[in-house]
Amino acid sequence: MRGTLFLLLGTIVFWGCGSDTWIKNQNRGNALGTTYSITYIAGEHLDYQQEIDSVFQVLNQSMSTYIPTSDISKINSGDSTVVVDEMFKEVFEISSGVHEASNGYFDPTIGVLANAWGFGPGEQIQLDSLKVDSLLSYVGWDKVQLNSDYTVTKEHPAIRFDFNAVAKGYTIDRLGALLDAKGIQNYLVEVGGEVLTKGINLVSGKQWTVGIDDPQLETGRSLKLIVSLEDRAMASSGNYRKFRIDPETGEKYVHTINPKTGYTKNSSILATSVVANTCAEADAYATAFMAMDLEESKEVLKKHDELEAYIIYLDENGETQEFFTSGFEALIKN
Repeated sequence: MRGTLFLLLGTIVFWGCGSDTWIKNQNRGNALGTTYSITYIAGEHLDYQQEIDSVFQVLNQSMSTYIPTSDISKINSGDSTVVVDEMFKEVFEISSGVHEASNGYFDPTIGVLANAWGFGPGEQIQLDSLKVDSLLSYVGWDKVQLNSDYTVTKEHPAIRFDFNAVAKGYTIDRLGALLDAKGIQNYLVEVGGEVLTKGINLVSGKQWTVGIDDPQLETGRSLKLIVSLEDRAMASSGNYRKFRIDPETGEKYVHTINPKTGYTKNSSILATSVVANTCAEADAYATAFMAMDLEESKEVLKKHDELEAYIIYLDENGETQEFFTSGFEALIKN
């Protein structure tokens, strides 16, 4: 999303009423190709804009595929001498974990496919089954390695990393770490609709509340439901906001790419929201669940009780249905 790095996938933040005791400090702006809103409660007026800007700048320089001089762009171009930073290493390791847990449905080596389908910074091409099969030979998490000296090895120079489905969440985690280091105990960080919360909204005396968009509303916005979060992160994914229409055929191509088949996936899954301990993990799993069948996602969730999920899907009759984990359902505000 990053350059146009990140796109809003479906979360709106609501704020409580005022109080004389606590001060709601807020920084808003544009970064990573989207908007952000960072609210932190303290007993005095504070402004961490400079530090916030620095976090965005450093993350972009490390992992934005839209910046030609970034580390990830250099690696994608075939430079094997790049020594990545600790943040790149952490995102690589998070990706490895979610890749394994999702049975390979989360795979940040889909960069060459994202470009080909028109969802990356590279050249879009006309695809047929032979071309897709050919490009798949440049996809596979087992074909890349992060070395002990922080360099990256790729089996083939054409392999392209694309951390778009995890880097935004990770950026939010780093912004949270910034506020933690400042001693802030109550905050909500939102970037492009994904959120990380700590404590409560002391101004209103209530938990932070977050709304999830209705994925079937083609124009405008309407909330599907509202949840309360405390010391948790949430990310949402869906094909209802990010897709392209072929101007000649009129065919719709969604941004979810199945790394096993190489094709964009128009599936019965309309949208996913995942609550996790970190926003990077929530981001990655929300993307993986878009590519997986519902039953496969349920199996993953059974094995990872640190995750809660809400999945909107179409049943065999084309009717809209909802799946909640019990933990997610408990977060819903009536």
